[in-house]
Amino acid sequence: MQTATTGRMLTAVKSGVQALESRMPGKRASPVWRRGRRKRVARYLAGGLLYSAEGGSAARHTPYSTRCRPCRRTFNERTGTPFNHLQVPTDIALLVVLWRLRYKLSLRDLAEMFLTRGFTFTHETVREWEERFAPLLTERLRAKRRGKAGLKWHADETYVKVDGRWRYLYRAIDADGNLVDAMLSETRDMDAAKRFFHHARTVVGQVPEKVTTDGHDAYPRAIRETLGPEVRHRTSRYMNNRMEQDHRDIKQRYYPMRGFGSFASAARFCTTHDELPDHFRYRQRMNETVSLADQRRLFQDRWGEVCAVLQVA
Repeated sequence: MQTATTGRMLTAVKSGVQALESRMPGKRASPVWRRGRRKRVARYLAGGLLYSAEGGSAARHTPYSTRCRPCRRTFNERTGTPFNHLQVPTDIALLVVLWRLRYKLSLRDLAEMFLTRGFTFTHETVREWEERFAPLLTERLRAKRRGKAGLKWHADETYVKVDGRWRYLYRAIDADGNLVDAMLSETRDMDAAKRFFHHARTVVGQVPEKVTTDGHDAYPRAIRETLGPEVRHRTSRYMNNRMEQDHRDIKQRYYPMRGFGSFASAARFCTTHDELPDHFRYRQRMNETVSLADQRRLFQDRWGEVCAVLQVA
């Protein structure tokens, strides 16, 4: 393994030197310049590449910096993007955030898991990455599903503990189980219901024909004033069981965390977490049968789409 790794390192050094020499043709004839450049490239690659013992793949820690000649400022391919000043490769930071949002892993769990893979960062770094990249993911996924929700909505609210107090997570899905919107509120009243339906209409870009809710007194007026009087409102505890069952996903992810420390972090996590299961959902219609092979293929395709969406941001 060491021999193979050394061979790959030498090949990378040689290709890097050749690329740099091609950019500066006037200095190619100088042996002294070539030796000095080769040493600098070798030091950069040795410090910036990690070879995993399992597959021997290389991942660059820090991007190669270039200096702009007119302004003398240093920049790289991540300058001007949300991924600037990261001490790990971009794909590693994205993987940490996606695992944090999708799976039942704590901040310290993720730090330990990647420590065994050669990447050292603290649990507070994971929190910082989540704060930076989760809103980007939410914005991109919402834009991707705009206009695709059905015309029959099921709306309800559930409880989430934030800083020792119960807060209210408003959620809505369509008749096929696809996400419409999610919004965390400090109160459960008329103003919160109006804000939720107004936000849901803005996110999906359309108004439903029918909305099914429980018997909360604020819903009839909120639906009439925000969605329009032509929208049919149906109140039934049992017809809304589909919405009650859909709360299980956020509940199962939320319980291991034992609550949130601040309202802002809770709102950010809950909205992004609801977007991810909807994006990875195999069934686009209720009772649709999807084979295991198709589930694996869809998961890989949509995982690649999420990574591409974040890197474009």
